[in-house]
Amino acid sequence: MKKTYKKIALALFFSGALSPLFAQNQPTWPQITQQTKPWTRWWWEGSAVDTANLSWMLNQYQKAGLGGLEITPIYGVKGQESKFINFTSPKWMDMLTYTLKTAKKLDLGIDMAQASGWPFGGPWVKDEDASKYFAHQTYNLKEGEKLNTPVFFDQKTVLRIVGEKISIDKIKEPITANENLQLHAFDQVRYPKKLKAQALMGYSTKGEILDLTDKLDQQGQLNWTAPKGKGNWTLYALFQGLHGKMVERAGPGGEGYAIDHFSLKATNNYLSYFDKAFNGYDLSYLRAFFNDSYEVDDAFGEASWTPDFLTEFKTRRGYDLRNFLPALFGATDDKLQATRVLIDYRQTISDLLLENYTEAWHKWAQGKGKLIRNQAHGSPANILDLYAATDIPEAEGTDILRVKFASSAAHVTGKLLSSSEAATWENDHFLSSLSDVKKALDVFLLGGINHNFYHGANYTPKDAAWPGWIFYAAVHFTPNNSFWDDFSALNNYVARSQSFLQKGKADNDILLYLPMADSYAEREKAIIRHYDGIEHGFKNTPFEHVATSLNKSGYAFDYISDKQILATSVANNQIKTADVSYKTILVPAAEFMPLETIQQLLKLADAGANITFYKSLPQDVPGLANLAERQKAFKDALGLLQFQQNGKFKRALVGKGSIIISDEIPALMDAAQIKAETMKAQGLSTIRRSYEGGKYYFILNESAAAVDTWVNINTKANSVALFNPMTGEKGYAAIRQDNKNTQVYLQLKKGESCILQTFDNEINETSYPYAKAAGKAIPLGNEWKVTFIKGGPVLPQPLVLKELKSWTVNGADYEKFSGTAAYTTSFKQPKAKADFYLLDLGKVEQSAKVTLNGELLATLIGPDYKLEIPSAKIQKKNVLEIQVANGMANRASWMDKTNQNYKIFYNINMSSRLPENRGADGLFTAKNWQPKPSGLTSQVSLIPLTHFKP
Repeated sequence: MKKTYKKIALALFFSGALSPLFAQNQPTWPQITQQTKPWTRWWWEGSAVDTANLSWMLNQYQKAGLGGLEITPIYGVKGQESKFINFTSPKWMDMLTYTLKTAKKLDLGIDMAQASGWPFGGPWVKDEDASKYFAHQTYNLKEGEKLNTPVFFDQKTVLRIVGEKISIDKIKEPITANENLQLHAFDQVRYPKKLKAQALMGYSTKGEILDLTDKLDQQGQLNWTAPKGKGNWTLYALFQGLHGKMVERAGPGGEGYAIDHFSLKATNNYLSYFDKAFNGYDLSYLRAFFNDSYEVDDAFGEASWTPDFLTEFKTRRGYDLRNFLPALFGATDDKLQATRVLIDYRQTISDLLLENYTEAWHKWAQGKGKLIRNQAHGSPANILDLYAATDIPEAEGTDILRVKFASSAAHVTGKLLSSSEAATWENDHFLSSLSDVKKALDVFLLGGINHNFYHGANYTPKDAAWPGWIFYAAVHFTPNNSFWDDFSALNNYVARSQSFLQKGKADNDILLYLPMADSYAEREKAIIRHYDGIEHGFKNTPFEHVATSLNKSGYAFDYISDKQILATSVANNQIKTADVSYKTILVPAAEFMPLETIQQLLKLADAGANITFYKSLPQDVPGLANLAERQKAFKDALGLLQFQQNGKFKRALVGKGSIIISDEIPALMDAAQIKAETMKAQGLSTIRRSYEGGKYYFILNESAAAVDTWVNINTKANSVALFNPMTGEKGYAAIRQDNKNTQVYLQLKKGESCILQTFDNEINETSYPYAKAAGKAIPLGNEWKVTFIKGGPVLPQPLVLKELKSWTVNGADYEKFSGTAAYTTSFKQPKAKADFYLLDLGKVEQSAKVTLNGELLATLIGPDYKLEIPSAKIQKKNVLEIQVANGMANRASWMDKTNQNYKIFYNINMSSRLPENRGADGLFTAKNWQPKPSGLTSQVSLIPLTHFKP
């Protein structure tokens, strides 16, 4: 292998003797802006806010390095009822405008959730605009018989209450007429009543179909006799009822039914309420409105209907659904017909959710000069299309394949940003460390998310008793958290990472087709399916297999929908979507594919693209209308393909491009000339973006050990800048050329990340400080003085330690303490010759701020607690101080053990993520916890390092 080494000038670089020209040529970090910094969800509990505490909190967030906040009003705090402010009331609007003005002065961005909780809904949502479900009943008649049973549906009581229980007979109708909505925290309310039939259809055993709806009287009696000579009859009655889903976790003034997301009228009526509430207020600084996921069906049953559904279905699908009700419910011998009708039903639901809610909401927000952020996951629809209709698609979760649904929609449609709900339920209450949160955020960064939001932060008054006002499902990013003073280190890391990931554009090679029709075809107990990543909708499918294989092998890919494929074109044999180019569309063994999609794929191939199919071509078109005509066109289009076997794949030439099929994914990729990033085999994961002049790589070491080796990148570069987003360190990397690619020398600790910026033409000399051990580790701290400087419930007495162990072993005051302790020791200058030293803190619980001889060097948040120190900073006599903050757990556990009540909230007060942390009442308790290790718990040492030339 031919190797070309770049000249290295480390000695000159670290001695400061480099020429001004070289110094000016050093790489630079992009500008850190409000948008590149991480943001957070900001819960206003009970909206019990005031200007003094709003100002205090905004200043705290600004100092911690956040870029903005999203206001979400939710349930209130017990004992604060006199301070509750109803959502969107004039006083609430005053608090919002005050927040906007104050945030603007601090250069903090502000978004707001457009409901008090989730999903969209509230007390102004009338029954006609609330979410609906449908039910059906069947009746059997023989020839000449008359139905004696009234046609009604007995809607049973559904009463889901999170707060104080109450019986249905004591609940007034409408639901908003009731008092104490915060106390009861209704999640779903369905009143018992008889529902009239919306449609009644008769199907005879001889194939005749009759609409009997107009033969029902007001009492539900059917005035019709089954005619003789027509065979026996099965009657299908459809009924519409209120789904009953309430706004979840609603705050004062926000309690009410969730809207009917399939109805344009309901959406417009919902939004018009905000037109009135906002009238006369200056919201110019507000950036975006937010929807916190669909979650209408996080309840009993599903919202599966809208009053105009039958009309909408006929308009969109081309036939009357009433004529195929047995097929819809799977009660026919023609199983393929039943599948086609089910696909059409689910496609119609998807269309309505996209057009009548998401696009309508987007249009409304545009009219106000605002963006929308939307969590589409969980919807009964093609979430790629829902995300694409959003200015800032937002993901959540811990699975990168789930995360990619939001980022893919952003990439494919040319949106700059995709956001996250990060660290939701990252761990149970009080247990999450900054290191844990970093790990969660790295998944989003690798998944293409470049605008991360923490989940989340609470408004809490400055004088609120510890732990302050907290949320039921979150890492508590508030000043009361022990890690607060170290929080900025994490925020700086995210800001530096996002400063690159918000530049350029996505640089993925593969568009992985999402086979929605195949998923719609899967009949389940529920009539609708909800989509959320792979787990919900694509588990154990070829799509899951291909996505997992691509990810594990290091291929760069996005997902694409049928609708998005129709908007693609070809330029220079590349598939163009908005302003991004891809090398192939990969279809994962789809059975059904819309005619328009397969025609577009063949058109792309004809224009020069390679279209790849895993296992096989699709077999049929979905849906029922004009079936024979569509099937013929489908068959004719594919029938023109003439395949030639070529090893493990076969290819059919189509115009300037080709159609390629293989049973093996690597063979498909080789045939399409697509390479994986081979660093994946070294335990390194990456995401790539392009810019004019080169590429950006965000690389994370996900292996179990440090990486210290050459790493291949799939690009040809004349030089590569190397950035460490945690430390801020930067320089030009050592590189060498290997055939058509470049290799970069990387040194990454476990869990550490870096950013590469490649240059196609610019040549720069190596300047990044590579290091290796130049001697044995030198133990530090024959004696440590430990002073507790911040936290509670009380500050323990100082300690003098000969051996570092958890401070909790020293007695009761230490066991219950959550806060910060300063460890101080002194040491002499080591005799070893070194360019610099590696300070290894060993095991730290949980974050550490390192000061040497009065100079703050760094804040370490893990998972690795090592710091490189230039030898010039080591004096003859040195004083080392390490301020260590533990978590909130020990103090919270002590409070639970001593029955000190901090769970003072309405609604869900408080749930636990983990079963072992649930008390007899099923709610969270920390009373069974043993003290969590805290402080420095192992040997601290210095390791002499020297520069070296890779």
